[in-house]
Amino acid sequence: MKTEELTAKVLKNNPTIDNYQLALAVAKRMDELLNGATSKLNIDPKSVKAADLALMEIAEGLVSVKGFVDLEG
Repeated sequence: MKTEELTAKVLKNNPTIDNYQLALAVAKRMDELLNGATSKLNIDPKSVKAADLALMEIAEGLVSVKGFVDLEG
């Protein structure tokens, strides 16, 4: 799946977060992966960029996006 499709999937399934918050979540998970965290997907981490792997994990619901407050509600 393309990056744009994964991003759209995440934003559709999580209407309280925006692109900026998603980027922060991807960056945090990417940092974890680069520092030795095990991927939650059955994919060789050396065959995929860490940012793409992080986005895939979030899109599949394996990593949740927490800590954001909905100020509009």
